[in-house]
Amino acid sequence: MKNLFEQNNSLSSPLAERVRPVDFKGFFGQEHLLGKNKPLRRMIETDNLTSMILWGPAGTGKTSVARIVALNTNAYFEEFSAVTSGVNDLRRVVGEAKERKSFHNQSTVLFVDEIHRFNKSQQDGFLPHVERGVLILIGATTENPGFEINSALLSRSTIFELKKLTDKDIEQILEKALSDTERGLGKRKLILDKSALAYLVKIADGDARKALNTLEISSSLVANNKHISLKIVSETIKKRILSSYKKGENHYDLISAFIKSMRGSNPDAAIYWLARMIEAGEDPKFIARRMIIFASEDIGNAAPMALVLANACFDAVDKIGLPEAQINLAQGVTYLASAPKSNSSYLAINNAVSDIKNEKIENVPIHLKNAPTKLAKNQGHGKDYKYPHNYPGHYIEQEYLPPNLKNKKYYIPTTSGAEAEISTRLKRLKKDK
Repeated sequence: MKNLFEQNNSLSSPLAERVRPVDFKGFFGQEHLLGKNKPLRRMIETDNLTSMILWGPAGTGKTSVARIVALNTNAYFEEFSAVTSGVNDLRRVVGEAKERKSFHNQSTVLFVDEIHRFNKSQQDGFLPHVERGVLILIGATTENPGFEINSALLSRSTIFELKKLTDKDIEQILEKALSDTERGLGKRKLILDKSALAYLVKIADGDARKALNTLEISSSLVANNKHISLKIVSETIKKRILSSYKKGENHYDLISAFIKSMRGSNPDAAIYWLARMIEAGEDPKFIARRMIIFASEDIGNAAPMALVLANACFDAVDKIGLPEAQINLAQGVTYLASAPKSNSSYLAINNAVSDIKNEKIENVPIHLKNAPTKLAKNQGHGKDYKYPHNYPGHYIEQEYLPPNLKNKKYYIPTTSGAEAEISTRLKRLKKDK
């Protein structure tokens, strides 16, 4: 077994890493999986592992379960991060796993943290090695496996759903961290006030990592009396030292700064915020989707290729994945930030939707109606419609809107980039006629 966690036991490591449980006795929560005679516990105790997906919210013990597997089975343990690992890493792991199996008859467990961040083609890379028994895959994800994990991989894995930790679980985890003299804060003999403990449990909301991070920071602020008071914990929270990569204020602040920098035609700032999001662990496909929206909302026909490039960027991210996909994102971001800007298309659809909601809805003008049958033709459908290609310049003046919106202007092109040519052409057509 590879001792991957040895470095995390040093006092320089974060508290949440140091106090990870090494056996079932030290694990709090997930009784439905790790209680006595429960399925996952039996699988580990009998060293009869199969590939599995650990699915649950952040801070519920997915990585800790992997640690228990590493420390309590005879399998060699490798850890993989979907954020930093690539194809070459997988080739190395597979090559070594084959040798280990052939020469020592030892299985290899590959733990893939945040496996949902691998795109579908990258996930396919695990499949043949799982099928042949070269690797026992343990994937951890906060996202629904049914949507984010390849069906072929799912069919060869057991899904174990981890539930949000209870208040009692969090309380026990905090108390153990305070009393543990080897890996926790026990040597400092700190006293956590009851009100502070209750508040910590409350703000943790079932996330052990958040609770332990807050406790560690609070412990660094205590005075000589060694009391961690409610006031200290509150100040820790107010300073917002803790950050949530997803579904938190930091997540939305970063994407807001990113979009506004591109809108302001500042590629340097846009690249900086892109790097911040990548380093924070943001889903690259979320970033790429926002870029596609931006291409139409803020650039539009001022640079029509922006939408094409943004879509190509998303495809590249989906096919390649991080870390290499950050190069594709960088190319897309610098182009979008540097491109001429127009929100004319965005304003056009918003104004049209507003009129549909607030104005009288009229029938399609009869000359614009479809006439697929003789009956429709007899009713006048399509009568007096002027086919533009039959006229010079492929244009003829006629009304296309309902009568109550006659001559209404929704799309007003700017003089920015390629949209200037569109504006000139439309004006020329009107003038010529």
